[in-house]
Amino acid sequence: MEKNKITPLLKGRIELACYKEQEIIEYANNPFIEALPPIFSEDDVLEQFTRYPIIDDIEKTKNRNLRHHMIKRIKNFIQPLPDHFIIENKLSTLIRRGYLARNPLDKTYFERLKILNDIHSMKQEERESMLNRNMEHIRSTADSLSVIGISGIGKTTTIERLLLMYPQIIKHEEYKGRALSRTQIVWLKIDCPYDGNLATLCKSFFKTIDDLLGTRYLEKYGYLNRITSSMMLHMTSLASMYGIGILVIDEIQHLINSKNDPDEMLNFFVTLTNTIGIPTVLIGTFKALKIFKRDFRQARRAGSEGNIIWDRMTKNSDEWDFFIETLWGFQWLKNKTELTQEIKDFFYNECQGITSVAVNLFILTQERALNTDSEKITKQIISKTSKEDLYMIQPMIKALRNNNRLEIMKYEDISINLDEIIFKHKNNLQLTGKIKEMAKNQEKLFELKRNNIAENLIIDMNELGIFDELTENELENLVRKVVDRFGIDDNYNNIKSDAIRKALQLNEKKKDIKDKNKNVLREKKDLRNLYESAKKKKVHVYEVLKENGYIKNPLDEFLKVE
Repeated sequence: MEKNKITPLLKGRIELACYKEQEIIEYANNPFIEALPPIFSEDDVLEQFTRYPIIDDIEKTKNRNLRHHMIKRIKNFIQPLPDHFIIENKLSTLIRRGYLARNPLDKTYFERLKILNDIHSMKQEERESMLNRNMEHIRSTADSLSVIGISGIGKTTTIERLLLMYPQIIKHEEYKGRALSRTQIVWLKIDCPYDGNLATLCKSFFKTIDDLLGTRYLEKYGYLNRITSSMMLHMTSLASMYGIGILVIDEIQHLINSKNDPDEMLNFFVTLTNTIGIPTVLIGTFKALKIFKRDFRQARRAGSEGNIIWDRMTKNSDEWDFFIETLWGFQWLKNKTELTQEIKDFFYNECQGITSVAVNLFILTQERALNTDSEKITKQIISKTSKEDLYMIQPMIKALRNNNRLEIMKYEDISINLDEIIFKHKNNLQLTGKIKEMAKNQEKLFELKRNNIAENLIIDMNELGIFDELTENELENLVRKVVDRFGIDDNYNNIKSDAIRKALQLNEKKKDIKDKNKNVLREKKDLRNLYESAKKKKVHVYEVLKENGYIKNPLDEFLKVE
């Protein structure tokens, strides 16, 4: 990651609260929990998580220059595997249990807000003792989870995809006949700064909320002379005020780059969970294990829901077989290469079961094959692609291939120290079998394919950047309606053309309405019209001018004078 690289903000959908009856008794009568989607089944995860690239047989006859672009669709490929279902279960539990002690209907919720408000006005040395003394009786049900794994295995993609299954912001107005004006942030995802500075991490928290809600908390709480403990206090207030369900912190291995003391870093994450009361998910490479190795007791608190060590797929696993068999079907070459056991093993040898390496190697191999007369994937092309196009990672791949512990330790992002592993996730063969069985179900396949068409089309249309008047939700709803009108085997480009045409029409319609409203407002505020309006209402023109902002309130202006 480049030092100055800015990670784009992950944004989810915004919803008005719709409360659901809860089957689990402790989740009932809690607006923050009842407004969430129902607990997802394995079928739900399979349907919403899967993303396959769209491929039409007719496209294989197109010119090579066009197919070079089509092959890039494989970058959007996401295949659900057992690990994804395990993590979804943990996320679902973390979010809901974290809200048990933060029910906006309970008196402790308001007690917490009052205590935090009182502490803000205290001196720095008084704050900590006051916080500990008054928060003791207000329980926290927040837990935390660490997901540690080899770089490129799909940790971030998985977590982001699962988070997007939930709305990010829920607006509450009324609950069971009583007023409830609350803005609930279900999840936040931030990245550790490259320099590993904890104060910068706190500022990222404020900035993310500002970007979502249009607030100015970074300016208010994150200016230069703020110390970390003060900023964490404000983070606590915002977490309570907005009912933040879960905080995901990615790239935590960057904390090793700084001069932070490991104990201080670990205590920071424990405080996030215990004091701020937000369930946290920490994502990082194996380098991040250094943060947790000093004190096992603290490490256990920083990962109370478990620490998932996510290793690469093994060569003879059902997981790898299922992944490569699905991926292999997306070929835009005139001559399809069948996936034999020999090629499967050879391909594994070049990617070592690392998801992103496998996907990129498959894309680059097809691009090379396009430039041959045979247009066919061979072992020779796979090997040449790996050595020449992925030459920068060859030392790491070689170390993994030879299982050379000394060599592997040179590359901290891929090393696994068995003494530091708190929890090793095993492949769930039973779940793998269930995924296969579900994928074979014809009706489910139709649903998956239709959903994949919509997902790919939404990405394509967002990338066009021409629908400036449409919100993300409006564009998504339009796309899904268009997709529902077509058959699942209809040409993708025909569906795309129809969606673009309808989106342009709706975009233009909204633009016309916006312009019309501006003109109406401009006409209404015309001084001549305001004068005529005052005459018709038989009131002094002074009152009408004041009402429309032309005359300021003298009392307000007087109070502003220092």
